[in-house]
Amino acid sequence: MTSPSDDSLLKFIFREGPVRGEIVRLGTSWRAIAARHGFPAPVTRLLGEATAAAALLSTTIKFNGTLILQIHGDGPVRLLVVECQPDLSLRATAKIRDGASIDPTAGLRLLVNVNGGGRCAITLDPRDRQPGQQPYQGIVPLEGESIAEALQAYLRQSEQLDTRLWLAADDSLASGLLLQKLPRDGGRGGAPIRLGEDEDLWDRAIALAGTVTEGELLAIPPEQLAHRLFWQEQTDRFAPLSPRFACSCSRARIGRMLLALGRDEADDIIAEQGRISVTCDFCNATYAFDAVDAHQLFVSGSTEPASGPTH
Repeated sequence: MTSPSDDSLLKFIFREGPVRGEIVRLGTSWRAIAARHGFPAPVTRLLGEATAAAALLSTTIKFNGTLILQIHGDGPVRLLVVECQPDLSLRATAKIRDGASIDPTAGLRLLVNVNGGGRCAITLDPRDRQPGQQPYQGIVPLEGESIAEALQAYLRQSEQLDTRLWLAADDSLASGLLLQKLPRDGGRGGAPIRLGEDEDLWDRAIALAGTVTEGELLAIPPEQLAHRLFWQEQTDRFAPLSPRFACSCSRARIGRMLLALGRDEADDIIAEQGRISVTCDFCNATYAFDAVDAHQLFVSGSTEPASGPTH
């Protein structure tokens, strides 16, 4: 039985060698995401795993901005996308091809990467981006039979980081475990890491983590799971973080999009359809602008409804 506060991300570090770990469990936040889409079970599972992974990856990076994980492919599912903010607010969605048949037993390859042309991309978009500065984006071919294998390959190719992931998800929970071997110099711009010299720690930690089952990932809270897996190792744990669902869409953002579109184009759409209606792919909120709203927007810049509530 889950509780209203079943969202937690635990970070820990091994004292005897340069290895760190994280365990995330998304409950309320993941149910809020999943309920807004109603995807078939295999798609829900993939998106849940990607959402848990994005939360884990976001906290491994010293970065004040949005992490965007995108998995593109030529299968029935053409896109998975997750956005994670610095405060661990999350939103996620998937795009299924029109008329596509979803095999209830299919995994990543059959759902996304049927012909082997898929791509995995991670974008880091700084909050304090300077004018003209572009977000950093790494793109690699989509490899592996699971979200975990695909992201391990991404980190190996793009970031040269030895990382292992274990992920699990259903329509109620999404969870993940990450282990990462730390560079001795602390990484790019980091201070030296003063840890032990146990040369066998990485292999030992991987072997211990490899005993976890998907059922345990979903059923056991992070602190208990860390103790169960690594009780014989010396670890330091940090205060748990609290992921949550939040969507960054707003009527003001849609208004700015319409201003960029231009008055003539907006008027043409309203003349043809009666109003401009935009639905957020992430949370399904709909923002509508009729002729009066559009006139107010282009005259004064106000995005407040001018003719009563819109839905």
